[in-house]
Amino acid sequence: MSLLNKYKVLIDTANASGISDLQMAEQDGVLQIRGTAPNADVKNKLWDIYNQIDPNFLSGDVVMNVDVSTAVAGTQARVITENSNLNVRKGPGTDQPIVGKAAKNEIITLISRANSQWWLVRTKDGEEGYCYAQYLEPIG
Repeated sequence: MSLLNKYKVLIDTANASGISDLQMAEQDGVLQIRGTAPNADVKNKLWDIYNQIDPNFLSGDVVMNVDVSTAVAGTQARVITENSNLNVRKGPGTDQPIVGKAAKNEIITLISRANSQWWLVRTKDGEEGYCYAQYLEPIG
């Protein structure tokens, strides 16, 4: 089965959700999805659909590089790790690749709460990804 067929619901949702500059390409057995979502709910919905098709993202046959439009207003949160930096991940889960780090006490922008455990954030360097909510403290 081609990846375009396997992930048809995900692709159809991406197309219908107002993602600007949406690009999809299948290369070397991996479906690449890129674009800019109008809001965090759209990005979170895509991750939810992906997880339903491929529970816990085990097959590793999709790379989703979907950012949220920077026009989204966000609240600030402080990183409250004990000693180490906080990992910023591509998706909501510890199995997702690390795309950046936020230092202890760094102030980052909270874009949305994907669920009770994972929040979508943007670091001061503009890196966007998911952090474990237990290590974030909303401020302001």
